[in-house]
Amino acid sequence: MPSDAPAPGRRLAGWRGALLAGALGVLIGGGAMLAASGSLVRSYLLEHPEVLPEAMERLHARQASELVVANRAAIETPFAGAWAGAGDGDVTLVEFFDYACTYCRRSNADVDRLLKEDPKLKVVWREWPVLGPDSEAAARASLAAARAGKFRAFHDQLYAAGRPTPDALAKTQAALGVTPLDEAAAKAELGKNYQLANTLRATGTPTFVVGDRIFQGAVGYDALKAAIAETRAGRPTAG
Repeated sequence: MPSDAPAPGRRLAGWRGALLAGALGVLIGGGAMLAASGSLVRSYLLEHPEVLPEAMERLHARQASELVVANRAAIETPFAGAWAGAGDGDVTLVEFFDYACTYCRRSNADVDRLLKEDPKLKVVWREWPVLGPDSEAAARASLAAARAGKFRAFHDQLYAAGRPTPDALAKTQAALGVTPLDEAAAKAELGKNYQLANTLRATGTPTFVVGDRIFQGAVGYDALKAAIAETRAGRPTAG
């Protein structure tokens, strides 16, 4: 065998990759792609149905990436002081959150750790109160804190208090001297965040955006750190 000939394992991997790409094309392009690919792709899918979940995962990741790219400026531009880290950070992590969300509260420690460890990271928080009236009241107060330059203190203290009950919210506002935000400004920002979340097809809180990727739920420190590293390295993060 010539020295530059591909090894059998590499040839098999190449065929599998090509067929998987063809399967993905079928999923994206429908009948036209199926006609072009002929029976080869169909036969492979029937014999190897395990590749379909992988193809669908790649398709969803590609679609998510396109949504992020198309809306990046709106996603990554914070409301007033609702951000932390490097103002000119080379990677921005965005969190859509709700103060009544237990998983958001747990994720707060992961985000804090990332900020402490990474001097080039910028974090932007987007209020997305989806869990009832207490959530919305807390979000409005949080926006007021962001406008007053007290977002991080408010954010951490209200989470430390547990659920954002009216009493916990009142005590946090009083401790920090946070006064209500103009109704129009609060309504505009919350409406924007709802629209962005819907555009990104977010399914709940927390939802994170890093680079071109969307993470649903409390994915944890390791997953977020890896996504930040991949984005910084310039490697593809989807597809």
